[in-house]
Amino acid sequence: MAAIPTISSSFLQHQFLCGNLRRNTKYLGKQKNLRIRAAKLPAGVEVPKVEPKLTEPFLGFTKTAEIWNSRACMIGIIGTFIVELVFHKGILQMIGVDVGKGLDLPL
Repeated sequence: MAAIPTISSSFLQHQFLCGNLRRNTKYLGKQKNLRIRAAKLPAGVEVPKVEPKLTEPFLGFTKTAEIWNSRACMIGIIGTFIVELVFHKGILQMIGVDVGKGLDLPL
């Protein structure tokens, strides 16, 4: 006779809730607006008296500029990997810089 493994009650409740969610998805056609309001702030939390004023970005360092900069960097580094893969040489070796010889100091 096979032994029946014991299952904790928290696991059974979790399965029951997940099963109900799957069965009732066809009845969720209309979305209801849900507004949550806190009764009061926790102790020690202060509301700012004045909305902070943001200064102009320094020398064009805006969020959009940084996003485009990071995208261009990703394209460049992937392009570098592809070039190194095709030519079997590093970028520095292709432009004539000797690498891998150490400091080349006479001792």
